[in-house]
Amino acid sequence: MRALAIAATGMNAQQLNVEVIANNISNVNTTAFKGARAEFTDLLYQAERAQAVPNQTGASPVPEGAMLGLGVKTAAIRNLHRQGSLANTSNQFDLALNGRGWFQVSSPTGDVLYTRAGAFNKDANGQLVTLDGYTLNPAGPILIPADAIDVTINESGEVFAKIAGQAQPQNLGQLRLAIFANDAGLEPIGNNLFRETLASGTPNDGAPSDPGYGKIHQGYLEASNVDAIKEITNLITAQRAFEMNSKVIQAADDMAGTVSKGIR
Repeated sequence: MRALAIAATGMNAQQLNVEVIANNISNVNTTAFKGARAEFTDLLYQAERAQAVPNQTGASPVPEGAMLGLGVKTAAIRNLHRQGSLANTSNQFDLALNGRGWFQVSSPTGDVLYTRAGAFNKDANGQLVTLDGYTLNPAGPILIPADAIDVTINESGEVFAKIAGQAQPQNLGQLRLAIFANDAGLEPIGNNLFRETLASGTPNDGAPSDPGYGKIHQGYLEASNVDAIKEITNLITAQRAFEMNSKVIQAADDMAGTVSKGIR
């Protein structure tokens, strides 16, 4: 019976849906994590009776046909790049973005990657780096002098260091951000990092607070944008949908059993 195969596609779809929700919930406290949503589309339809075709020569076309759907398939897992709330940390190297934009970091292989997780620190050379040691601002790394007693990063991304014995803060450079035409097209690669793809488009480089670019807030981190209550609601809905598809399989199996018993 086709109902068995159709319901099986529904169970597979809801299993994937639950897995996406599970990943969202597991990252509810991950810095700058962007939740995802599974998107589904219906499968091909089988024509039991074609519409708009006359039954006889000279007759009017059939107004409605009989098109049987064959189930559901996964169309996409969409990353939802909504702004997360900002949490105060009082750490001078923690940076949060309020608005559009991505921090640009350099991987050990030299690739430029993108992140909104602004938990930065200094390495042995005084460069600002991510928790994994990836250099921030690869086009012009920021070097913090060893004798700096305070570092200030303003909303425009300008980095200043107060040096012992100097009256005026020293300008260490400018942080740059990247924006994309389609943030959802970025490829998540783990460790709060994303990679440019053909779907995302090429990055547009700019300074924080410029038109279209977000502001930097020093001493803050962007929280995960996952709404735990909403995810639990979605989980219950997916579970019920999975159960309903399993009931369809059970009913189809019972019907097939009735037929086989009648034949015997």
